[in-house]
Amino acid sequence: MKHIRILIVIFILLALALMGLIGRCFYLQYYKSQELRSQSERAQQTIITEKPCRGLILDSRGRVLAASNRVETLYADRNSITNFDETITAMEPILRSSADNIANIINESRNPGFIKLAVAIDAAQRAEFLSLKPRPKGIAITSDFARQYPASSLAAHVVGFTDFEGNGASGIELEYNRYLQGKPGKHVFYLDSARRLVRIKEEQSTVVNGTGLILTIDETIQEFTRNALYKQWKDYQAESAVAVVMDPFTGAVLAMVSLPDFDPAHVGEADRDAWRNRILTDPYEPGSIFKPIVTAVAIDRGVITGNTLINCESGSYSGKGFGTIGEYNSHRYGVISAKQILVVSSNIGMAKIGQKMGKKKLYDGLKMFGLGSISGIDLPGEGTGVLWPTSRWTGYSVTRIPYGQEVSVTALQIARAYCILANGGRPVRPYIVKAIVDPNGAILEYKKPAPPAGQIIKPSVAKWMVQDALTAVVHDDHGTGKNARLEKWKVFGKTGTANIAMTGQKGFSESEFMASFAGGAPAEKPAVVVLVSIRKPNRKLGKGYTGGTVAAPVVGTILEKTLTYMEQKGLIAPAKHSRNSKETKQQRDGPEETND
Repeated sequence: MKHIRILIVIFILLALALMGLIGRCFYLQYYKSQELRSQSERAQQTIITEKPCRGLILDSRGRVLAASNRVETLYADRNSITNFDETITAMEPILRSSADNIANIINESRNPGFIKLAVAIDAAQRAEFLSLKPRPKGIAITSDFARQYPASSLAAHVVGFTDFEGNGASGIELEYNRYLQGKPGKHVFYLDSARRLVRIKEEQSTVVNGTGLILTIDETIQEFTRNALYKQWKDYQAESAVAVVMDPFTGAVLAMVSLPDFDPAHVGEADRDAWRNRILTDPYEPGSIFKPIVTAVAIDRGVITGNTLINCESGSYSGKGFGTIGEYNSHRYGVISAKQILVVSSNIGMAKIGQKMGKKKLYDGLKMFGLGSISGIDLPGEGTGVLWPTSRWTGYSVTRIPYGQEVSVTALQIARAYCILANGGRPVRPYIVKAIVDPNGAILEYKKPAPPAGQIIKPSVAKWMVQDALTAVVHDDHGTGKNARLEKWKVFGKTGTANIAMTGQKGFSESEFMASFAGGAPAEKPAVVVLVSIRKPNRKLGKGYTGGTVAAPVVGTILEKTLTYMEQKGLIAPAKHSRNSKETKQQRDGPEETND
């Protein structure tokens, strides 16, 4: 009887188990079948992302500055490598590298699933890899886009570079990344049991290649500018150097060079300090190139005229609350006009003009010229410089700011200010991108910004400043800018030699200088404005260190080559006649001490 009860219990348990199994099958069949089917399908499919081609960057005449071309990359998936030592040994002849070096690349990568071993492999490398028997697991070839920079370092700071993932990291590449990068496409594929692609299931999104950009930069003018600046930078063993060439009427930047520079295709090999576009980021005391801006404001506000006579105190001027002011190289000037103050670059004359203006007029006028504010150029990293509010001024400020002390500027701010003088006193906004184009080259949008409204100074004041005062700085016998003279065109401009602030302590160095020249040509109707500033030319060379000696000749070279090129292209009218053709080199150069 006991055995029968046990059998009955076992039978009941089996019946319950069978009923549970039947219920589970019914549940799976009728309630979970769709979900399980979807899970099975997902296990047999994969999503592949198709990368877009990054947009072109072209100069103003359609020459390629940056482009993306499809290349094959040999890569490693560290998690899939089964025999590490054998794998890296097999890859030695293909990668033309040692096993230790290959191992380091793989072990130190932050992306273990996709480690680039060789980008843009050639046909021989491809054939060698495919001929390996057996082929190493965890090593494969993929097709991808690689960014290339045909102009190398020529426009490095303007164009910029991309990071490891292909996103913009500096310059135009960063500022316009949203246009250049495009949109990836996503495709769902079915896989077989060996996880091989069988067929496409669906296209979730279509790849959209990036749009291209046409810059205002002219590669030819950029090359003129870089060559001239580079030579002087090296010849004077300077720490750094910058140059900007602009159209004064539109604000278009035709050339922009910052030294030292780098090759965007090999940016990792360059010193990180060279990545910085000093034209935008590095403020400096401008020195005497600041004087025309202050003088223009004073004349425009009716404080003085170009013929106002000012006593320059025979080289020494002092008073309560502003200390003692002297002239460069101990020059002694008596009573001279405002124009002559610019020609000989008198500090005392400028200090007295500042006193006549007063704090408010001086500050307001400089703000109108854009000092202490960004220009709004379409490049990343622009600084503001420093123009303190009058509440922070001391008794020294109103006498020192007029000749370029107690204020700091960027090179772009000064170039923009000289554009205002050159174009008749109108504000301009510097810009670097001329147009956006689709992958087929059709223009989608012109990017020239609308000029700011208003008038900074009267047209008559601007005309006098350029065609009279600043032309005299270059062409008068006593002018400090004679090294920028040209035979075919009348040049206007101003020299500047500023002491550099000492690092880690108060005060300014008595042996380190910023040598600058800002100007343009032709004076009758300026086609271009050029600024050159060269930091810390080596005085020990005995070749000079002032703006007139170091920077002015560079501006002269850039102007001569640029205007000749523009004349040949029909962009400006031919020069009517030759100027200074009878001058000797000694007359043009003049003695070193006159070059402020």
